[in-house]
Order: sequence, then C-alpha cells, then structure tokens
Amino acid sequence: MSRASKIALAPDLRDCDERTVRAWIEPMAVTPLGGGCYDVESHDDTYTVDVPGGRCTCPDYYFRGTNCKHRRRVAIEITQGRVPSPGRRRADCDNCGRESFVPETAVIPLCDDCRLDDGDVVVDRESADTLVVRRLTPDRADEYVIEATGTTVAEHPTNDRYPAEDPVVEAVYLGEQLRTDEPRVYAFPYSRLRKAEDAEIVD
Repeated sequence: MSRASKIALAPDLRDCDERTVRAWIEPMAVTPLGGGCYDVESHDDTYTVDVPGGRCTCPDYYFRGTNCKHRRRVAIEITQGRVPSPGRRRADCDNCGRESFVPETAVIPLCDDCRLDDGDVVVDRESADTLVVRRLTPDRADEYVIEATGTTVAEHPTNDRYPAEDPVVEAVYLGEQLRTDEPRVYAFPYSRLRKAEDAEIVD
C-alpha cells in the first residue's frame, strides 16, 4: 500500500510579510454578498471587501491604502475554492444535483459539466444527429411553444420520454450550420441532448 503524499496547504509563511501571515492564520469567516463583494468577519469586526474595485472598508485599507489582510484572505478563500469568485454563486446543479459555483446570473443553475453554452456541440439521443447549441432558454419544455406546430416542446411526439420541466435548448444542425449563414433553429428538452465527444464531431 503506497504512502499518501504530503502536501503543503499554505505557503512557507517565514517568507511572507505580516499581513499575508495574518491572512492565512487568523480565524476569519468569508461570506459572499454578490457583485464581487464579500463580508470578512474576524475576531474584532466585520469588513466588506470589493474584489473588482480592489477595496476594503477596514481602517488599514481606508487610511493606508494597503493590500490588507481582509483582501488577502478573500483571495485565499477564492483560490482554495471555498467561496465563489466574482460573478459566480454557490448552488446545487439543476441537472446532477452537485453543489458547485455557477454564473451569478444563471436562471437555471448548472455546474460546468452540465451547462450548455452557445457554440457547444451536442448529440441528439433520439437521432444521433450532431447539433450546435444556440442558447439554453429559461423556458420549460411544457411552456415553450414551437411556432411551426403550435404545440409545446413537451407535447412533440419524439419528446414524450423527457421531463416536461426540462429547460429548452435551442440548437441548429451542424450540417446546416456549415452550409448556411441562417440555419433553422430547433428546440429540444435539455435531457434529450448530450455533449459530443471529439470523435463524434463530423461534417
């Protein structure tokens, strides 16, 4: 049985300045507020760090303009994956249920493994056709009406095996995408599509 590797969880603090040492070793609680701001609670007070603005409400930053221990602690917490980075929030993935950091503005919280973005290549589970995602809509399959048929995506005969509460994905067939500048856009229940492997992407 192999012995577990020993790894350092913190830098060699002997080479760090005082504020960095305090950022690593002092008890602090970091709470995301959204918009790139975080509350940092220490033993003496709570201050707010604005990461995009590079500011903190503590006296050390306010009077000296220093990179205070609170700003450094937030950077540590983000780098260590304990709090979301600016522009992201903690949520349970709507598909797999795994807790992860998702875009702050995401209407449907999906982890990086489950999220479908504009330009992603996917495969239709029913036909094995390859498509290119245009967008993940906020509409459910039983709400999104297909103009050509006047029925919802959920009511379409080939979608009866997929959940009516699935979000709808708009996509175009890869062949049409390559042949024309304005390919027809089709709507699918999210779980009908899966991300394509490189070997499946063919003209």
